[in-house]
Amino acid sequence: MTIWLYIGFIVVVLGLLAFDLGVLNRRAHVVSVREAALWMLMWVSLALGFNVAVYFMYEHHWLGIGQSIGESLNGSDAALKFFTGYLIEESLSLDNMFVIALIFTYFAVPAMYQHRVLYWGILGAIVMRGAMIGAGTVLIRQFSWMIYVFGAILLLTAVKLLMTRSDNIEPERNPLVRLARRFYPVSAGFEREKFFTRVNGRRAVTPLFLVLLVVESTDLLFAVDSIPAIFAVTQDPFLIFTSNVFAILGLRSLYFVLAAVMNLFRYLKSSLVFVLAFVGVKMLLQHHYPIPTAFSLSVVAAILAVGVVASLWAGRREAAHAADPADPE
Repeated sequence: MTIWLYIGFIVVVLGLLAFDLGVLNRRAHVVSVREAALWMLMWVSLALGFNVAVYFMYEHHWLGIGQSIGESLNGSDAALKFFTGYLIEESLSLDNMFVIALIFTYFAVPAMYQHRVLYWGILGAIVMRGAMIGAGTVLIRQFSWMIYVFGAILLLTAVKLLMTRSDNIEPERNPLVRLARRFYPVSAGFEREKFFTRVNGRRAVTPLFLVLLVVESTDLLFAVDSIPAIFAVTQDPFLIFTSNVFAILGLRSLYFVLAAVMNLFRYLKSSLVFVLAFVGVKMLLQHHYPIPTAFSLSVVAAILAVGVVASLWAGRREAAHAADPADPE
């Protein structure tokens, strides 16, 4: 029964994605901020709607959920854990959005083809996240001390994020890009939204395919950091997988919204550092002083809110100073 639960969920997700690319976005076009905002609203609404469904699934143990499948949770606890995991994964994806923007800039990807790269990137991300969640669940169940390893990884990641810049990417040094160049010639320029083409009669890849490789490998690196974070909230594989998938589904729309206002949120990266550090500490204390999920949700939301408010305040202060340079404030 467990496998059919996951298959059913994946079929619904793939159906939504197929409708997105095959019907709504069949033709390549520049995604406007308004269009992206409407899509983001739709994906968030779907996630919140599924959150309600999670409550009833665990409260009434549909298909054995909350009994023979997953952790033994009531509806309220399961819904709270799902939403907290969703919020953490969505927030930790923000830094990935900044890096993807730099990748698109580096390769000079036309705006009308960026949606296609992100679409196929999401499909790859779902597969990778599913495999990593399965492996992480097995490791924690077999070796309880792995929770400390995951906590240490998050703390180290927070330190690395604090001390490194996100604008020093070098896509041409990416191992996957080097491998692709070794086996396939690369066309001189973009050929609409195609990933593959022919050069002098030989099968070749386009620069857009190289961009997809870099985006996928970047997401893999971010997943190594973000996947352990949700294990601090719950170890129920169904809640972990579904909250991750819904967070990923909204990334394309989130990217196009953030791309227009990216410079306004300069302190979001600092917020992510504190989110990672908090979740890392939560994991290290898991077996001795467990932090309630509701408290964790409040802390993560507060950290993100402080980052947004500080960014907006700094922006307004700079604008005021530019308008009146003589004002010391």
